[in-house]
Amino acid sequence: MSSRLYPLAAGNFAVGTGMFVTAGLLPPISAELHVSPSAAGQLMTVFALAYAVLSPLLAALTARLSRRRVLLLALGVFVLGNTLTALAPTYELVMATRVVAAAGAAMFTPTASGVATALSTPERRGRALALVMGGLTVSSAIGVPLGTWLGGVSGWRTTIWLVVVLGVAGFAGVAALVPDARVPTTGRLSERFAPLADRRVLAVLTTQLLMFTAAFTAYTYIGSLIDLPLPAVLWAWGIGGIVGNQLGGRFTDAYGPRRMVLAGLGAGTLCLALIPVANLALPIALAWAFLWGALGWLTAPAQQYRTVAAVPDNVPIGLGLLSSAQYLGLFVAGLAGGGVLGWYGRTGVVAVAAGMGLLALLFTLLTYRPEPAAVPERVRVR
Repeated sequence: MSSRLYPLAAGNFAVGTGMFVTAGLLPPISAELHVSPSAAGQLMTVFALAYAVLSPLLAALTARLSRRRVLLLALGVFVLGNTLTALAPTYELVMATRVVAAAGAAMFTPTASGVATALSTPERRGRALALVMGGLTVSSAIGVPLGTWLGGVSGWRTTIWLVVVLGVAGFAGVAALVPDARVPTTGRLSERFAPLADRRVLAVLTTQLLMFTAAFTAYTYIGSLIDLPLPAVLWAWGIGGIVGNQLGGRFTDAYGPRRMVLAGLGAGTLCLALIPVANLALPIALAWAFLWGALGWLTAPAQQYRTVAAVPDNVPIGLGLLSSAQYLGLFVAGLAGGGVLGWYGRTGVVAVAAGMGLLALLFTLLTYRPEPAAVPERVRVR
């Protein structure tokens, strides 16, 4: 099973690097394109909004295709979008190309999670999802710090070319190793939003939106919140994310998703409130970033597991909606963080991030009532 899942993790590594590295490239982007750091941060915001909007639309358009073909198409579009970004001469054109890259990401990540579900047995589903989503956490540990350093040395466009290379490598891995899995789904756009009538689904999606709004209000503008060496801090955050994601998958299988979600939200919110303390010295910042990354990503497998349990008859639709909620949270975070940073500085950003984290925790405590749910058996793979 692992040999089939690693290419999916590699694809998520490329997607995650392309998405998250923007936070570390705000100074060189703003300098070259002659825009403010807040405006440069909106490149991540528009990526997130495009992802949230396009994910269900593209899922409906590609419903009749095999999952393997969708994965290859997604990575092809992602590579094209980043190639155009690396070549775009103006801020407006760079912004437009981020929409193209987001379209590829919006197809790939939910599909990869659906294929991981199809290729795993129910008792190992949390670990399979953690492995595939681990590509995103590894990107934050390796791809983002490397890209941030490379952008500072050779320019931000060199970092985008690195993302293109990673996307091509992911494409090759999927083409060579991932089987032609068919996961039951529907092509009707109206049916793709039908799960929203289920309160359990709405609760999962709202938690996802609030959780990512809180975390990325701070992460998107981390360069303005931390005065210490940014690549080192991002590296520690990413290493923590890898640990948290892997432990989250195993703990979800062992203890259930509810405990993992609540633990991750509570401790993660505390980490957001402690950003001023982290800024006192580099050793403190590294320890803080590691814990923040670990606690934040602890909830990722649990949230996916909750979604699979809530919509067992149509896993791809549920995971697509979860991704849309996640990236809608990133969109809100980019707007909120950018607006607050301009008016109230770093103190305002920290206050909004921690406040959104507390809201996510309270909402989840009030709405999450665990109940038995059938999880789909292994889907036949040709």
